[in-house]
Amino acid sequence: MRRRISLSVNAFRNIWFSPNSVRKLLIGLGFSRQSNRKADEGSRHPDRDAQFEHINGKVIAAQAAGQPVISVDTKKKELIGNFKNGGTDYRPRGDPRRVKVHDFEDKSLGKVAPYGVYDVTADEGWVSVGITADTAEFAVASIRTWLERMGRQRYPEARELTITADCGGSNGVRVRLWKHELQTFSDKSGLTLHVHHYPPGTSKWNKIEHRLFCRITQNWRGRPLTDRRAVVDLIGATTTKTGLKVECTLDMRTYEKGVKVSDAEMDSLDITGDAFHPEWNYTIKPRQPET
Repeated sequence: MRRRISLSVNAFRNIWFSPNSVRKLLIGLGFSRQSNRKADEGSRHPDRDAQFEHINGKVIAAQAAGQPVISVDTKKKELIGNFKNGGTDYRPRGDPRRVKVHDFEDKSLGKVAPYGVYDVTADEGWVSVGITADTAEFAVASIRTWLERMGRQRYPEARELTITADCGGSNGVRVRLWKHELQTFSDKSGLTLHVHHYPPGTSKWNKIEHRLFCRITQNWRGRPLTDRRAVVDLIGATTTKTGLKVECTLDMRTYEKGVKVSDAEMDSLDITGDAFHPEWNYTIKPRQPET
């Protein structure tokens, strides 16, 4: 058995320890080398769990009524070019893929911003790959494209659409342009939109993160995104054993940053907040055309 020896600090004052000795001492005391873990989400909102329950109840009710439910978010921007992509891929032994040493943006190729729409009920995903700014206009345009390309076919009798999203980003709860574009989308589609935002600091609980985006990341691991077509092809080829289906397209339109929405435009929106946290939960109805 090891004997515990109690010594004063002065006993070690003139003793020199090598780095290897310090390492052994730390291991003996129960220490080990550990990387940082992303776990600190900041302050916890007192109604966080209640908001989760509220969203879950609304989603179940919409599914029971046969109405579509989607989870939306922007995947992180990706550099286009022969840059290192995380993960490993099968290659001949001793022949790793050679990529650029530094991840400096190629001005001629730029970056892409994939915006995803995940159908919670059908386990299907749509991704619009934008080439300009990740704005609220781009976010709603992606939802509109999903409706035209996938949503209408699966839900021909849809009257409502439930949307779950994060609190920040292009679909953030405080983004005026997000609500303005959703109102335009509602007017043209005739759908009543029920929007529910996850509480601050809980984006990882958004279903699109662990049901779609993580699958895309696994599918293109170890493969440089050499051009935009490679991004679209790799996203579209993403599948799972449970039957996930993903469609993808390149959005070549230009979306400008800094678009302002006036107070008068906000007052014209047909938006109603729920009784529970109206800043997180609200309904947007189609405006009746003027006679």
